[in-house]
Amino acid sequence: MSQKVLVFGDIGIDDTVALLYGYFKEEIEIVAVVADYGNISRENAIANINYVRKLLPHTSELERVKFIAGASVPMIGELPTFVTEIHGEYGLGPIIPPLGMKNGITENFHDVVELIEKYQKELIIVNIGRLTSLATMFILYQSLMKTVKAYYIMGGAFWVPGNITAVSEANFHGDPVAAAIVLNYASNVTIIPLNVTQHAIATPQMINYIDQTGKISILKPMLDYYYNFYKKRDPSIQGSPLHDVLTLMAVAHDDLLSYQELPVTIVVSYKGVERGQSIADIRPYKESEAKKHRIAFVLNYQRFYSDFMTVMSGRYF
Repeated sequence: MSQKVLVFGDIGIDDTVALLYGYFKEEIEIVAVVADYGNISRENAIANINYVRKLLPHTSELERVKFIAGASVPMIGELPTFVTEIHGEYGLGPIIPPLGMKNGITENFHDVVELIEKYQKELIIVNIGRLTSLATMFILYQSLMKTVKAYYIMGGAFWVPGNITAVSEANFHGDPVAAAIVLNYASNVTIIPLNVTQHAIATPQMINYIDQTGKISILKPMLDYYYNFYKKRDPSIQGSPLHDVLTLMAVAHDDLLSYQELPVTIVVSYKGVERGQSIADIRPYKESEAKKHRIAFVLNYQRFYSDFMTVMSGRYF
């Protein structure tokens, strides 16, 4: 039986690969995608989604998936900074969708409400971008959000370097107010931080094999572009870190990661190295009444490798 998943994402390269993985993975049924600002603008994220879904086979299956426009700016009120040097202008690396792809997806949070009301305890929410839209749902519909089965959030860095500041990861740094709201109010949360996502590497050899055997041709140009950025920044890296793919994969495979349950605090600051820092309380002598969240700390890479290659190539690994 497949897991019903509602995705919130800032549709960059790894978000796009995650959606492709979810489309091909039998155990996952993506019922809707909320497209936010983040890696790219919300409008370009919409163009990305419209373009990619036209490339996929079995179009009739995709017609069941709702695509909803989410937030365009963070709760902290500043204008977002986009990272086209990492993800490309449209979150597709070097690929530019044809004109007219920014139309057809409306901003309507009532669609999200209807989906949650429809599926309730069957529904898992996976947030792989900034948390602004998800936090908005908690502000407006707190009781409704309690009916969701579970939340999986890509974000945070615990005792490892951040990817925006020395201590902060991009999704929490981009809107720390939203991250704090979600972690304060959401229950049954699993956090998938940089501790594990930085090890979810897809090597060029893996991508070349998928390109030769898989069902979609845009994967290689996207991930080659993505890898080129990471390789310039860190010559020792062996491939592209698939942060968002790992987060969606964790929904279907509870044996993929090892977890600890700990209280988490988000540093809400408008500037400074500490903005968006995620802090877990590991004091063994401290009996805290704070809400605990499940945090992933160790990745079974062989499990990741075999599942990703099997799903994306169509061959068993």
